[in-house]
Amino acid sequence: MSSTKDYTVGWICAIATEYVAAQAFLDAKHERPEYLPPHDNNDYTLGEIGKHYVVVAVLPEGEYGISSAASVARDMLHSFPNVRIGLMVGIGGGAPSPEHDIRLGDIVVSAPRDGKGGVLQYDYGKTIQNQSFQCTGFLNQPPTLLRTAVTGIKAQYESDGHTLEEAIESVLEKKPRLRKKYQRPGSSSDRLYQAGVTHSTNDEANCALACSDNTSDLILRHERAENEDNPAIYYGLIASANQLMKDALLRDKFAKENDVLCFEMEAAGLMNHFPCLVIRGICDYSDTHKNKEWQGYAAMAAAAYAKDLLVRIPVNKLEAQRRISDVLSSIERNVYEAHRDVKDLALEQRRAELHRWLSPPEPSTNYNKALQRRQEGTGSWFSQSNAFATWKSQRNSFLWLYGIPGCGKTILSSTIIEHLKSLSIQSLLYFYFDFTDTEKQSLRGVVCSLISQLYHTCKSAQEPLDALFSSFRDRNTQPSCESLCKVLQKMIKRTEEVWVVLDAIDECLECKGSPTEGLLLWIRDLVRLQHKNVHCLVISRPEQDIQLELSRLVNKKDRISIQSDLVNDDILAYINAKVREGEGLKRWRGCQDIQKEIKEGLAQKADGMFRWVACQIDALEDCLDYPTLRTALNSLPKTLDETYKRIIVAIPDNYKENALRIL
Repeated sequence: MSSTKDYTVGWICAIATEYVAAQAFLDAKHERPEYLPPHDNNDYTLGEIGKHYVVVAVLPEGEYGISSAASVARDMLHSFPNVRIGLMVGIGGGAPSPEHDIRLGDIVVSAPRDGKGGVLQYDYGKTIQNQSFQCTGFLNQPPTLLRTAVTGIKAQYESDGHTLEEAIESVLEKKPRLRKKYQRPGSSSDRLYQAGVTHSTNDEANCALACSDNTSDLILRHERAENEDNPAIYYGLIASANQLMKDALLRDKFAKENDVLCFEMEAAGLMNHFPCLVIRGICDYSDTHKNKEWQGYAAMAAAAYAKDLLVRIPVNKLEAQRRISDVLSSIERNVYEAHRDVKDLALEQRRAELHRWLSPPEPSTNYNKALQRRQEGTGSWFSQSNAFATWKSQRNSFLWLYGIPGCGKTILSSTIIEHLKSLSIQSLLYFYFDFTDTEKQSLRGVVCSLISQLYHTCKSAQEPLDALFSSFRDRNTQPSCESLCKVLQKMIKRTEEVWVVLDAIDECLECKGSPTEGLLLWIRDLVRLQHKNVHCLVISRPEQDIQLELSRLVNKKDRISIQSDLVNDDILAYINAKVREGEGLKRWRGCQDIQKEIKEGLAQKADGMFRWVACQIDALEDCLDYPTLRTALNSLPKTLDETYKRIIVAIPDNYKENALRIL
């Protein structure tokens, strides 16, 4: 009986079909080892190819991907310390292109290209059409000994052709029970569909029955000539990820941009930890048309090539290779890092999928826009008020700030948010309703946005959303607004303290919604959450329906009107800054009397209206000489407040609601 120390070649398979093919090409089989370390969970087949002792291992049933392959390699190296080179042999998805006429049954061998080691690690969103992907790493190239052998066998095949088909036939003659599954299928089953033609995800039938045979749906290719190698062997980049590639559009894009020949799921877990050559028999085209009929033969073709390769390597050269166990400590460290990287990558990918699924509106655009318009130091009348201090300190606190259009409500809300951010509050959630953006006019929009913000800021709150997300197999189907509201409540209950700022709720189209969907009733339910520290601040116009509902919910002292006398100091600071430092009025900087006239003219009619002041400053910037400027100052229009009131009075009652939203 041989010792585990005698084996110098490690051969790893991902699935049982590949494992059977590897065993079939052993020249001799050895007995299974009587003892393995307790931590080794691998199943091994031992044997010989040429003069080399080979140990073959397979991934556990039902486990695929980068981390599983890394675990199998780690255990193999512990149990067989003299392994010097590795082979990852099995099946993969081809990436045919005009440059590479890859067909089912062909073989792809990892080989360095353009500074890339032969295996390219990538990841992408969903394994369906029209999703994005990204490269996540370029991995080590195979050992020099294996790359030299590849060059030798490549030259041999080019000169004399190969006998892989004969070798497969010889194996099947010795093991006739394998013939049904592992012999070469008929060429008629090798269909390459146009990239836009997909196999229904709900149809398990064979493509021959489920998909069209119209020539317009297929990419037609000539039969290979008798003097052409069949199977053909290709050398180049193999793309490896933790998910199965099933997207022909992504396949073609990736193949064109990176010259990738094949896609698979395990090699990226090995290359930096296990000196390894990857050999893949092509069983499908990395699209929705998976073809299990070719898996057996593709595994046989890859195994036959691997045997030819090993036979070319002299025993003394292999024994001169450094043992992988000599660098075991660094390998274990790298495997740990690979596990961590894969976990982090999976987490980021799940977050990206969640974001696409929720499609939450992004409130930061409104926040940043308002901050740009804000004059430094404004809003202090509120941030230093007793009402704000009480709101911050009390449990389950609520404030309603209201004012007429143009008085600076949105700028004030951004000032409040900025102040809360300066306190390093973790669970700060905010949203801006916006009549110019349809995504920011609904209860669903605000709930999705708050859920997304809380999910990313509070780890303890993530489970309810994860559970809801996992219950939806179809990621194109979104949950009901009612279920989202329930999830948000559950998330808030898992959070120690939550701060919510909602701006311009009057611009929500559901303020008068049904009891299950109405924004105002949702705010009521949010504030009345039991045993939670929820601080909610709402800003709006004083519309009748909002006043009616919030007057029941909010004490009089917690309803603050943004009146002109409160914001006059802010407006004066804004006017001073624009007159002294603004680019549009810089022509008057040397004329203090004129600057004073401008400031006084604007201040006298501002009447607490930020928007009116901004509009008038824009108009004054167009005055190129003093007479024109003075005329403009003397004819300043009524404030927006007065104009607003006159317009509303003149509008018929049945049009007032829409008019109010526009104004």
